[in-house]
Amino acid sequence: MSSLDVALGDTLKTQGIGGAALLDAVTGLSYGELGDVSGSQDACDIADIARIRLHQAGAEGDLESVIVTTATRHLVTLQVERTGDPLLLCATVDRDRTNITWALRDLAQHADDLLR
Repeated sequence: MSSLDVALGDTLKTQGIGGAALLDAVTGLSYGELGDVSGSQDACDIADIARIRLHQAGAEGDLESVIVTTATRHLVTLQVERTGDPLLLCATVDRDRTNITWALRDLAQHADDLLR
């Protein structure tokens, strides 16, 4: 098992997180996936649209995260900084079983751990 699989597996230990994927933010290439990641296929496009629209509206700085909410779950996309192109950590979070604030805190920690 690769260290990426272990790190993504640790992400799934957070209550309510049903899936996680690590994607290249530019190409959408998946470096690893575990669990239900059905919403992550469009994460790169969603993050790119959000980034473009925010800059058009006058926002400055890099995009940190995007949260798309449906009736049953959140699709959380966090940008993971690294040398070269950024990565996206995408997670499917069950709305009924999870406090989104705690999930975001845990996901930020998992994102930091991915590149160690």
